[in-house]
Amino acid sequence: MIYNNFIIRGMVLVILSVSCKSKQSESDQPAGTTSYQVITLLPQAVELQSVFSAVLKGQEDVDIKPRVDGFIEAVYVDEGAKVSKGQALFKINSPSSVKNLEEAQSNCSTAKLDVERLRPLAEKNIISPVQLESYKNTLAAAEAALEQAKATMSWVTVTSPVDGVVGTISYRLGSLVDNSSVLTTVSNTTNVIAYFSMNEKELYEFMEDLEGKTKDEKIKNIPNIKLLLSNGHEYEESGHIATISGIVDQTSGTVNLRASFPNKNGLLLSGTSGNVIIPKHMNEALVIPQNATFTQQNKVLAYKVQGDSVVQEAITVASTPDGKSYVILNGLESDDKIVSDDIMSLSNGKKIKIEEF
Repeated sequence: MIYNNFIIRGMVLVILSVSCKSKQSESDQPAGTTSYQVITLLPQAVELQSVFSAVLKGQEDVDIKPRVDGFIEAVYVDEGAKVSKGQALFKINSPSSVKNLEEAQSNCSTAKLDVERLRPLAEKNIISPVQLESYKNTLAAAEAALEQAKATMSWVTVTSPVDGVVGTISYRLGSLVDNSSVLTTVSNTTNVIAYFSMNEKELYEFMEDLEGKTKDEKIKNIPNIKLLLSNGHEYEESGHIATISGIVDQTSGTVNLRASFPNKNGLLLSGTSGNVIIPKHMNEALVIPQNATFTQQNKVLAYKVQGDSVVQEAITVASTPDGKSYVILNGLESDDKIVSDDIMSLSNGKKIKIEEF
């Protein structure tokens, strides 16, 4: 989980004095000691943010395919056009569908004639009632085939199954298509779905901070989230996490999550990318400047003041996006004093003069 932002709420509680703590003469300090600025860590309210890469999709992305084989005779819409459910998108010239309709009409007419011809004979017992029923069944089958052929002919006009926006049109006038051809995609982007993932550790840490006993209760208590667009701008509407997958992907070791954002102005497009930002509120956080720390063997350390000397303290931190501060997660406590400048000249156990700011 990457913490990459914080907001200090209210008045900053770390008070930095602009004067020395006391007017000690040089003779009162050990010879050879150097003065260093020191800050006192005090709790303050901050808001951390966890950022995850996301892919955006419409709440309904429907591939438009023809249900009959043939040639595209007409294209009624253009790419990016808004369409309504049932609106005509394409017309297919389907000779096979026309032929099937003509054959079905002919068979139905013949079956009707046979029944009309044989009914008087059956009434006069010239033929058996069973023979007449057989022809009636043939007529019923012919009528059903005719209805199917008529339905198939109605499919030559391809309509939109949902309200949405037309995507790329893959085929143009004269193109040969069949029921496997994707003519275009219609996306219902009234709401846009952001798909992203967390690894197991990130998910457990995330869920532990939420109120509720069950998974469903915790999901309901997830705070509203934000969306950072690919241009670096924050999307104007906040969203919410709707689902968390119950299965860990064995290949990637991640769990998939789905968040929803309103898109009443149509600014979000299906297929684009962005970053989901999940806030985490901390009421009593300790924040120090990054220039008051240093790294050694992949550890972040700070110089803690003890009496008139300093000791190295390994700390666990979350970085802020401005690259100037850390939120301390472990290793230091409230009221600890930390050297805040020129730390590269320090060493473990070195004696110093303190200038508390």
